[in-house]
Amino acid sequence: AGIATETNTYSAFPTGLSAFEMNRGKDPVATAFRPHLERWAADEGHTLVFGLTIFAQPAGATVRSAWEALRDELLADLQAAMPVDAVVLPLHGAMVAVGCDDCEGELIERVRAIVGPRVPIGVELDLHCHFTERMRRHADILVAYKEYPHTDALARLAEVWRLTLDTAAGRIRPVTAVADCRMVGLWHTTREPMMGFVRRMQALEGQGGVLSVNFGHGFPFADVPEAGAKVWVVTNDDLPGAQALADELARELFAMRDETRSLPMTVAAALDAVQAAPPGQPLVLADVADNAGGGASNDSTFILAALRERGIGNVAIGPIWDIGAVQICRESGVGSTLMLRVGGKCGPTSGQPVDLPATVRAIKEDHTQSLAGLAHFDCGPSAWVQTAEGIDLVLISIRHQGYGTDLFTGLGIDLAAKRAIVVKSTQHFHAAFAPLAQQVLYVDTPGLLRSDFEHMDYRRRSLNVWPRVEDPWNGPAGGTATDTKCA
Repeated sequence: AGIATETNTYSAFPTGLSAFEMNRGKDPVATAFRPHLERWAADEGHTLVFGLTIFAQPAGATVRSAWEALRDELLADLQAAMPVDAVVLPLHGAMVAVGCDDCEGELIERVRAIVGPRVPIGVELDLHCHFTERMRRHADILVAYKEYPHTDALARLAEVWRLTLDTAAGRIRPVTAVADCRMVGLWHTTREPMMGFVRRMQALEGQGGVLSVNFGHGFPFADVPEAGAKVWVVTNDDLPGAQALADELARELFAMRDETRSLPMTVAAALDAVQAAPPGQPLVLADVADNAGGGASNDSTFILAALRERGIGNVAIGPIWDIGAVQICRESGVGSTLMLRVGGKCGPTSGQPVDLPATVRAIKEDHTQSLAGLAHFDCGPSAWVQTAEGIDLVLISIRHQGYGTDLFTGLGIDLAAKRAIVVKSTQHFHAAFAPLAQQVLYVDTPGLLRSDFEHMDYRRRSLNVWPRVEDPWNGPAGGTATDTKCA
């Protein structure tokens, strides 16, 4: 069972019950992962009971009544299944509700109260989680994704499954130690030195009683006390060894801080690169700040406006969340040309709406896109429109970031022929789009997911972190966070 969302505490979009209900039965655990879980259980003669598994697109804090209703539904499912021998919870780790900074910690604690001290609880976390003491205290196994983009979600779920069942059988006695890296950032595992660090974590597992090694990047767009980059190590009954290894790896990560820092380029520099690029494969531009997967609106117009100002055509942009524009295109029909107002609907970080003549090239009532072949996301009624400059826009009705190339090709857009592809995503696009690109560029815009972490307006989490403080271990502290609150 699991309840998952990622909360951007700076987002103006509250996450209500409908944001979860629209995805009921559509999350990866209930769809793509369920056959694997059922096979694993059948192979070993176990009885598997599914409780509530549900997720919501990242946005602002979850409405308290929604959190409590979903929490209580999951707990009721567990009560109905009792007695159980083990519990596996695929969660996120960065869910915040009104009145509760640590939803996952509260949920695990309540599950523990139902199953008692001897039933193992295994938890899968997104690597952008906030690893909290409440989680550590009440769960037996905590495992995070290692890859960003998250191409290893199923592999990590298999790891949680195996370790949890081994705990239930008495084959292992897991203990967990954590080390705070005192850093805020985003770490792409698609390039060195992070690729090598992931391999190092994996090589340590299975050696000397080490069961699992994890680097939780933290979610930098959440202002909660226990947020931040952390390493935790799970060993078989060796807490001093776990602590020593966690501390060692945290120091290694801190030593790599300058090499691993990702600083997006300006829109102007990115478009200079597009204009200078040789013909052939397209350039892929990631609009990192306007990413629904981090709580943004996914309707900003900064890059679109700059492309039109320079007269750059043969470019595809998507997805742009604009329910009104999609409906107008549906009314107008395929083949029609009209004046269309696009984007810029949701506030200052969306930019200004762009008014442009556009031809409706395709309409799809049930458009979807895929992520790493594991999950399919419903974009709702969607439209492909083409501007007079030859800019192809993918307009969607259900807010999502860009995951797969089928976001474009599913509407008939030929990506291989494009000069550039602009994807509204921070990193999850990479697995699908990088093979098409002569170069991948990360582009900064005035969106909600800003990249200057040294200037983030943190009020509740520690300010004694890099890059705000050059040396948070020995230099002057930048401030302290308040206590975690949770009902």
